Amino acid sequence: MISAGLTILIAITVIATATLSGIFGMAGGIVLMGMLLVILPVGSAMMLHGATQAVSNGYRAILTRSHIVWPIFTFYIGGAFIALAVLSAISFVPDKALVFLCVGAVPFIAAALPSHLSLDITKTGMPVFCGFIITLINLVAGVAGPLLDAFFVKSDLTRHQVVATKAISQTLSHLLKLVYFGILVREATMDANGSLASLPWWLYVMVIPCAMLGATLGTKVLDKISDTNFRKWSQWIILTLGAICMARGISLLVL
Repeated sequence: MISAGLTILIAITVIATATLSGIFGMAGGIVLMGMLLVILPVGSAMMLHGATQAVSNGYRAILTRSHIVWPIFTFYIGGAFIALAVLSAISFVPDKALVFLCVGAVPFIAAALPSHLSLDITKTGMPVFCGFIITLINLVAGVAGPLLDAFFVKSDLTRHQVVATKAISQTLSHLLKLVYFGILVREATMDANGSLASLPWWLYVMVIPCAMLGATLGTKVLDKISDTNFRKWSQWIILTLGAICMARGISLLVL
């Protein structure tokens, strides 16, 4: 049973994290995933997170649709479906400690990539590779925003093109997460983490306007910051959140 206090906490968190994602195109998803993992089984956390982030990113993509670089997204789709097929073939369902560790490790992996390794999303073949690796990680850790950012940070795209194209790409990855945990590996998820039906339907409905409100607020703030501050603040925020999640994952393994 979801209490009133917990419902309010989830609503506030969804608004705050959607706003954060609206500004930087990431970070909010990690905060939300971390919070949901504290109070819910992995399967339920993945489903609610997927629904929330699909709405948040999808609405942000609508708000910034004129800036989406469609050729990049078209090839991204192909890589994403390959990743879905690979994990579906083995019905992989992660435990909570692994999810926390993966969530926390993603931003550090992105930051540790050597400077000579060009992950420019505008290069030939890169959108397909990006779609594959981002969706693969998203299905295991629940989030992959920081690594996705590594594919955009060296490109010549503007901050609006970055946020818009990442938004539509993340929308697809989160929708595929719903398909994966809600349909393709549902039985395996229920065996490992309990029934997904433990979350009431109205909770999924409630997060929709909350995510849309946060996305709207974040987009307004995005218009007021410079490209330089946009990239600088993104790095510090995401590494701090990653360290917190990794510490939580280690504590679960030790205890």
